[in-house]
Amino acid sequence: MGTALYPQHPVMLVDDEEHFLLSAELTLKSNGINNVLTISDSRQVMKTLVQKEVSLVVLDINMPHVSGLELLPQIVERFPQIPVVIITAVNDVDNAVFSIKNGAFNYILKPVDDSRLVATIRSGIDLREIKNENVRLKKYLLKDNLEHPEAFEHIITKSSAMRAIFKYVEAIARTPLPVLITGETGTGKELIAQAIHDTSLREGELVPVNVAGVDDNLFSDTLFGHRKGAFTGADKERKGLIEKAERGTIFLDEIGDLSLESQVKLLRLLQDRKYYQLGSDIAKLSDARVICATHRDIETMKNNDTFRQDLYYRLQAHHIHIPSLRERKEDLPLLVDHFIGKAAGELGKTKPTAPKELITLLSNYSFPGNIRELEGIIFDAVSMHKSGVLSLDSIKEKIFDKDTPVKISTIVDNAESDKVKFSENIPTLKETEELLINEALKRSDGNQSIAAELLGISRRALNNRLRRK
Repeated sequence: MGTALYPQHPVMLVDDEEHFLLSAELTLKSNGINNVLTISDSRQVMKTLVQKEVSLVVLDINMPHVSGLELLPQIVERFPQIPVVIITAVNDVDNAVFSIKNGAFNYILKPVDDSRLVATIRSGIDLREIKNENVRLKKYLLKDNLEHPEAFEHIITKSSAMRAIFKYVEAIARTPLPVLITGETGTGKELIAQAIHDTSLREGELVPVNVAGVDDNLFSDTLFGHRKGAFTGADKERKGLIEKAERGTIFLDEIGDLSLESQVKLLRLLQDRKYYQLGSDIAKLSDARVICATHRDIETMKNNDTFRQDLYYRLQAHHIHIPSLRERKEDLPLLVDHFIGKAAGELGKTKPTAPKELITLLSNYSFPGNIRELEGIIFDAVSMHKSGVLSLDSIKEKIFDKDTPVKISTIVDNAESDKVKFSENIPTLKETEELLINEALKRSDGNQSIAAELLGISRRALNNRLRRK
């Protein structure tokens, strides 16, 4: 399988010096920018741009026939989406000012430093991708239909927040920039990563890697592989998972747990598309798309110097935050029905009927483990089901377990209390009792059994209090 072209559309190099074109093309290709178009006759530039889409134009100023300063305003006017980098052998401040004022992305002097040339062109390509993404995002937000709904069929939801994420996924899926997915444990980060890969139409596969608790040597060996003799026991060469993800996607889960040493290597991969096998000093190029996920607050980690700031900002090119289940409880009926059917199928049982109060009961739970926890709760209940209507006993045991910290959603948050915020005038015990009972009945849709569970009292005790009212 050959290496994929990067960028998707070629970088156009325009210079009348053939040796510069050859040298620059070799430099770019050795650094992973392998889709290059060279033109030595400046009269062919505008004609070529009309016929062929390009990602970026590198333009020499001093050329016979048509100079770069003449071509620049023409390109900017007719193709404003294309970044233009000006290159010249003459250190002329007026030319530099003219170029920038007339829309040039950057200005480089000859002789050109290879690293600066590569870095400037990469920045221009990223800018073009961001502009393209903005156009695609506007298009997706203005219409309601998804172009690839099949890529999201495995995500059970009717949430508008999740629908917005699907649209964003389609908008960014075909860019080569990295994606950061954040969200609590159990929200479905890997499912979103799979959807991004599926809609990207990349030829390679999605390769998931959980990097939690992995030290730097194991990270390097797993991701980049090793040469024969790299360390004791390395009796043959081993290819890393980044090579397995060639022309596809590498998904690094729990990126917030990655060591600082490994973060440096990941940053190099994202910046230069280069990596080194253990035991080798020869860089390899990768065209795998990188998607990272974490349940940790890496913004805070960045400020505490436990996560590199440069890596954080590189990963922020595309950021998707998945809401928790308690933030989209409208999905509960769909998810419960799906998991009951799934559990019954796997256990070889007839699908039980869900009791009408089940959704009300679950709606009053905070689900710290999110969708993964809900699936476990439903699976456990179905495994103990005999016949008829699904019993709520095992579900109540998990939700109202008195031996574990309180998990029920609280009314309000307060700096001094996790449960209650007091007003200036403290209510009497009688008033407090009445407020709590009313709130519990409201949350339970009038179901007294569930209300009693929320209050931590028996059904009979609640009935007695209601009669006194």
